[in-house]
Amino acid sequence: MTPPLNVPFLDLSAAYRELQPEIEGAVLEVLRSGHYVGGRVVAEFEEKFAAATGAAYCIGVGNGLDALHLTLAALGIGPGDEVLVPSNTFIATWLAVSHCGATPVAVEPDPVTYTMDPSNLEAAITPRTRAILPVHLYGHPVDLDPIMAIARRYRLAVVEDGAQAHGTRYKGRPIGSHGNPVAWSFYPGKNLGALGDGGAVTTDDPALQERIRELGNYGSQQKYVHERIGFNSRLDPVQAAVLGVKLAYLEDWNGHRRQLAQRYREALAVTSLTLPTVAPWADPAWHLFVIRHPQRNALQRYLAERGISTLIHYPTPPHRQQAYARAWAGINCPLAEQLAGEVLSLPMGPQLTDTQAQWVIQALTETGEVL
Repeated sequence: MTPPLNVPFLDLSAAYRELQPEIEGAVLEVLRSGHYVGGRVVAEFEEKFAAATGAAYCIGVGNGLDALHLTLAALGIGPGDEVLVPSNTFIATWLAVSHCGATPVAVEPDPVTYTMDPSNLEAAITPRTRAILPVHLYGHPVDLDPIMAIARRYRLAVVEDGAQAHGTRYKGRPIGSHGNPVAWSFYPGKNLGALGDGGAVTTDDPALQERIRELGNYGSQQKYVHERIGFNSRLDPVQAAVLGVKLAYLEDWNGHRRQLAQRYREALAVTSLTLPTVAPWADPAWHLFVIRHPQRNALQRYLAERGISTLIHYPTPPHRQQAYARAWAGINCPLAEQLAGEVLSLPMGPQLTDTQAQWVIQALTETGEVL
């Protein structure tokens, strides 16, 4: 069967075409400026993104993993320490802990939102626990208030992973405005995505922002004077220029995502699929629209035959990856493992057309004997 149309999972080139004159003009300005590391364009984007997230400071870095790693390092997390991380997340969350020489300790997700379950935290805390690293997964916020209450009780730091949460709100306030440092990724597929790698940290703590900025600049605040053993992780001004253009459209693009998510949820309620649930305190940015079905692989093949591209976020939990296989041998995270075998992300993005969305819905409501 030849599908009547192809539906990409996410059309990045369409986003570029929509803003092509503005993006190319902003990039050309950087190229003509002669300032190719740091400079005014990066500083302006940092100021705008801090304001958009409700934070006092923004530090641009090389990518989302660096944002997590540098924040943990700036907080003094190191060998012998433990950091509580979700069992259901992209491996970068765990890698940031490992790069500090600390140990990631998995916490199983809430069975409804799939984000870190606060009720599982205290059982995972030991005398070595130094921090909690919750992830706002798929664009749905984690329940921050109970996590913060536990963190205060045990005197733990909280670092939020906001890589999928550009524009997400928790209890009416944007992620970034709740008092914790937040690590962000600007990978091209994010709600606010660059044309390459990029990342940032937002925080209200002036001393922390200075340490993060210093660590990302070779451990230096003054040229050729190095107070710390640092890294080279700085947001490229070309990417900052692109992000500055896109930031002005983020709210509208997220609005389209929300409308699309509502359309999916209403139309697919008649199917046997498990659809995303939105907590009453959450206003997701819908980075991903993740459904579940026990016959996920068959469903993905069925959709592919109809020209519909889907992805799996994520097919293997971090504790089952070879990188952590030895440390986690014999230890199970049953809910994360179940999710890995059942989740499927449908096409979602601000450039997805009504016709494409309807084709996805039609295919999923006509699965017949496939499922």
